[in-house]
Amino acid sequence: MGSGTGIGRVRGLGSAKHGAMHWWRQRVTAVSNLLLATWFVVAMFRLPSLSHEAVVQWVGSPMVAVPLVLLTISIFYHMRLGLQVVVEDYVHEEAGKVFFLLLLNFYAIGGAALAIFSILKIAFAGVSA
Repeated sequence: MGSGTGIGRVRGLGSAKHGAMHWWRQRVTAVSNLLLATWFVVAMFRLPSLSHEAVVQWVGSPMVAVPLVLLTISIFYHMRLGLQVVVEDYVHEEAGKVFFLLLLNFYAIGGAALAIFSILKIAFAGVSA
């Protein structure tokens, strides 16, 4: 039962040996996104005001900053997993596939890093050295 057999493909043991794991990661991040985004929306509605000062003070709490960082990681990772499938399915030239997957990775890591930096900057702004 090699990786080229039908049963191997069903088990996720195709040529790259990562199909099932990729599918599972997409589902786990989808559930994570659902839970964390629900928390975020409910928490935003519970704020007394959406003024800049109120939101900055809210994000400054560790009980808010940590879930926001987790939400950011989950969203960007989920986006990267989904777009990877699109690139792998619709870009047929190997050089183009490599280019777009590298671009996707740089975008996902860069976007997540920028968002996390922004959250942490706000969270640590009130902490004196």
